[in-house]
Amino acid sequence: MKKIKYILIFIFGILLIPQTSFAQVNFDKRPDDDLGNVEDEYQEHFFEALKQKGIENYERAIEALQKCLNLDSTKPVIFYELGKNYNSINNFGSAEENLKTAISMQPDNEWFLDELYDVYSKQNDIDKAIKTVKQLVKYHPDYKMDLATLYIKKEKYKEALRILDELDTNFGANEVRDDMRNKIYNVTGNADDRIENIEERIANNPNNEDNHIQLIYRYSQSGKPKKAFEAAKNLLKIKPDSKLVHLALYKFYLDDGDPESAIASMKLVLNTPEINPEVKSKVLKDFVAFVSKNPQYEKDLVAATAAVDDNKDVKTLADLGQYYLKSGDKEKALQNFNEALKQEPTDFKLLKDVLLLQIDLKRYKEAVTQSEDALELYPAQPILYLVNGVANNNIGKPKKAIESLETGLDFLIENPKMEADFYTQLSIAYKLDNNITKSETFTKKAQALRAQQ
Repeated sequence: MKKIKYILIFIFGILLIPQTSFAQVNFDKRPDDDLGNVEDEYQEHFFEALKQKGIENYERAIEALQKCLNLDSTKPVIFYELGKNYNSINNFGSAEENLKTAISMQPDNEWFLDELYDVYSKQNDIDKAIKTVKQLVKYHPDYKMDLATLYIKKEKYKEALRILDELDTNFGANEVRDDMRNKIYNVTGNADDRIENIEERIANNPNNEDNHIQLIYRYSQSGKPKKAFEAAKNLLKIKPDSKLVHLALYKFYLDDGDPESAIASMKLVLNTPEINPEVKSKVLKDFVAFVSKNPQYEKDLVAATAAVDDNKDVKTLADLGQYYLKSGDKEKALQNFNEALKQEPTDFKLLKDVLLLQIDLKRYKEAVTQSEDALELYPAQPILYLVNGVANNNIGKPKKAIESLETGLDFLIENPKMEADFYTQLSIAYKLDNNITKSETFTKKAQALRAQQ
């Protein structure tokens, strides 16, 4: 909002201060008055005020300006400077009074009006701010954005939209105004007006892809999927090389029972460098969900995922891991979980999924190492002690298994199934350690718990 730099004020002040005349003087003649002295004193106080304001000593600046005022109250710049200094110390009443005086003396001075606007803004006096900005708009169209913002604060949404429309007409749409417009529509809940505005934009500029994408999205949000689908197909006719439209098309094709077209759109999205990885991840998740129900298209999924190996995020990799786990391909499931774990090494669920698959695939040494690392992060998680015990039993280290399993039991709370698993593994460990008595004791404990389930 502040446009006036100190140097501009300095120059501005000089221009408004009457300059000393250096006409010839008869030094033998006694002066008729002391106007020369008054002018020198005025300038001295004025420059002192500018200096004090420059070092943020506003009270001293005000004192100097009052002295100027006592000498000459006809110059609006003095009232302006007083207003600025009072504004700087949050004395808004005096600031407003002095700035209004300056404006009454020079009604078309933009700087005076801008400072008064700042006074009202600081006090959140919306009505007075609107009145002032309306005067400023004729100097700079930029103030129209301020006016629209003030109308929104005042909940005068129609007036705000009218201003935004004027700016769009004169300067073209931009993201800031679109964001303001959408906030208004969200508050008013007027989806039809929002859609109508986008349709008008498309009519005026049919080649603007972003407007088409917005229309598709807004139709979808408004519960009008058929219209959204038509809008997407219309964009494809206008711009056959559009990649973004396929972000919507693949879902419409799936809903329309056209899996081949849907898969083609998904592949195109996943192979488009301009589309960011986060968006691709969502598409890939939908792809995985679709193939889970339609396994005949798994080859297409494999081909698509291979194309985006460098762009898969944790969520995508985890979803792929779950998909392969459900489909029985444990190796690929483990591979994807491990890739996800590289990106999020402290994710407990991923750690658990990896460890359970390592046990399932008989990769016991890896399970021992990884469970020990996991226990450093999560020392109170009994499942980690159980996995470590199972792995140590299977590599012939029963003493380590017993130590881990007995520690894990201390953290186990009201989980009979897991408790039975602990007892079973302790039975195995003591048997491997040639302690048959304890082995049989834990076998009986495990059997007793399972009989109760």
